[in-house]
Amino acid sequence: MDKPTTIHDLHATMLHLLGMDHQRLTYRFSGRDIRLTDVHGHLIDAVLA
Repeated sequence: MDKPTTIHDLHATMLHLLGMDHQRLTYRFSGRDIRLTDVHGHLIDAVLA
């Protein structure tokens, strides 16, 4: 791959392949709603092609 990826990108792609919307999936931790992919997760197009 030409572009570096992050763990957030990997999580976003895995959740997408499982049929989940990574931007809507949140969990409560220490009184805050947190997304697994944080605000940085983007789908890895090379994996989906």
